[in-house]
Amino acid sequence: MKVIAFNGSSRKEGNTSILLNLVLDELKAEGIETEIYSLAGKPIQGCIACFKCFEKKNKRCNVDKDIINECIQKMAEADGILLGSPTYFADVSASMKALIERCGMVGRANADLYKRKVGAAVAAVRRAGGLNVFNSLNYFFTINEMIVPGSSYWNIGIGRQPGEVNNDAEGVQTMKNLGKNMAWLLKKING
Repeated sequence: MKVIAFNGSSRKEGNTSILLNLVLDELKAEGIETEIYSLAGKPIQGCIACFKCFEKKNKRCNVDKDIINECIQKMAEADGILLGSPTYFADVSASMKALIERCGMVGRANADLYKRKVGAAVAAVRRAGGLNVFNSLNYFFTINEMIVPGSSYWNIGIGRQPGEVNNDAEGVQTMKNLGKNMAWLLKKING
């Protein structure tokens, strides 16, 4: 079993990365292979609504000048998908939004490519807007007919400067519980 995590932060090693790694550590402890893929420094454009993915049905986005097709392949090959984003103006980062649009469109165009995979959202927030991020990420999972595990609270960690989320004891525990629940669910589905 494998889980791919996408870090939608412009800070490769910031709070979003820390939160994702808390979840991934629990998955690794259960023998599940993990990978984290940072979107930092990799320009991604949004969907251009060309609908070529619906015509070709080749599991690829027709816009082939960035990393999206690599991301689609990683999602298709994984048993679980983690999406992590900081909170930018009360929503996901622009690169995460582009990933959601294009990977989601290709997934829908190809017989629901991510159907019944396990998906979980992780949000880093300074103060407010984290629930909007959490919801935006979860919309990707639910429209793609994925299975979303819960945790002991919403999967949000609070901190502004890199590393500050480590001071959010409840956020840290929420991520650990999410990792444990995700591992349990993956084993039930794939066991």
